[in-house]
Amino acid sequence: MNSKKEQEQKEERSSGFKSLVTGSFLSKDKLVQSLPFVFFLTFLGICYIANGYQAEKIIRRLYKTNNTIKELRSEYITTKSDLMVISKQSQVAKSAESIGLRELTSPPKKIVIDADEKYALNND
Repeated sequence: MNSKKEQEQKEERSSGFKSLVTGSFLSKDKLVQSLPFVFFLTFLGICYIANGYQAEKIIRRLYKTNNTIKELRSEYITTKSDLMVISKQSQVAKSAESIGLRELTSPPKKIVIDADEKYALNND
């Protein structure tokens, strides 16, 4: 009995392979009945491939954005350093000399106005 079952299984395998090679499996009713499932598997395969392409596109965009961020950060640091150098008191004094302004050598004086003078200035 076992040998009979084994022989039938071998024949099914060989006939299955034979039908695959010859293409006769395409005309069988089982294939027609399983077409919706085959279409579903094809749809899933297409979705899987599209998802892979989309993921690669996002990764490329992420790398590009990271490179842009690194470039902008280095530009920010350079600009901030230049601003710190330019805004030093000695640099401001040198820049002001070119337009005719000088640095004070004496401390500023406080102007004091008493209430009567203030009243007179406001009423004029």
